[in-house]
Amino acid sequence: MEPSSSGEEPMSWDELYNINLMPSELFLKFRKEIEGFRFGVNLEFYNAPINDYQAKLVLKPLSHERRWKFMYEPIHQDVRLLSKKIPVTKFLNLQVGIGHNFRMSATGWKWKLTTCLGGDGFSRIRNKTSIGLCPGVDFRFGWRADYVLPEITGALGTGESLFNMNSGRLQASLDRVEVVLTHIS
Repeated sequence: MEPSSSGEEPMSWDELYNINLMPSELFLKFRKEIEGFRFGVNLEFYNAPINDYQAKLVLKPLSHERRWKFMYEPIHQDVRLLSKKIPVTKFLNLQVGIGHNFRMSATGWKWKLTTCLGGDGFSRIRNKTSIGLCPGVDFRFGWRADYVLPEITGALGTGESLFNMNSGRLQASLDRVEVVLTHIS
């Protein structure tokens, strides 16, 4: 790699392309399906930026028209009722929730717009991939890729170089690993 025209040293390939396979979140989910509802116990372990642990109890209907889910976090003493993600556009979703914290005696509501695309100054793809190992055992992987596409430019008669190439950047990571164990009666 040649030095750029601005006098800066070029980045090494290790700095331009980075793939991190150490997940920052590990989830173990136990589910039981009873009479049209799914009851779940989620054990969530967070590795970065600080080590943390959360437990959640989740209740939601099994139907495809499911419009809500109920969550209780015993450690934080939070109760929440969340809507399902409502598609606003093809890539944009809205979720609304109301909750109560027993420890602080506070009630409030939240809303969240989410997308699988977009980032801070560069492009980002976020996605979840599911693999069914056998009936009742699923693995889910949450991954992210931040990228800048390669770019080739040039000029003639302007004092700039005839040929410039920016090799782009890629920073990919495996953010979440979930093991989902479902008991169907």
